[in-house]
Amino acid sequence: MRNFISQIPNELIESARVDGANELTIFYKIVLPLVRPAMAALGVLIFSFVWNDFFWSLILSPISPSGMLAPAGLATIIKGRFYNEYNVMAVGSILVALPPVVLFFLLQKQFISGLTMGATKG
Repeated sequence: MRNFISQIPNELIESARVDGANELTIFYKIVLPLVRPAMAALGVLIFSFVWNDFFWSLILSPISPSGMLAPAGLATIIKGRFYNEYNVMAVGSILVALPPVVLFFLLQKQFISGLTMGATKG
């Protein structure tokens, strides 16, 4: 995030100061719209990391399978040594992988938006 914000052209901020904008206005009307694609990417990555953090979900989940988080619950389904119901394992894997994919498609517009979004005067 820091590198993305540091790459914003100083001319945009200087021109806003010349037009009489204070620091809060510069942040909300210039910097924040330009940083929106990076925030969307960071949000999807952090959500995926937290969602797929198997160890943390094992620590937080109770012993009963009804209260487990999705990755830990899938691990209890698959961990049987001679478990051969591949259709249940495949459906469980798809259900565990689905929320990060849905979040990506919801934020896809933010990924595609250009760096100069919101950089017009007026």
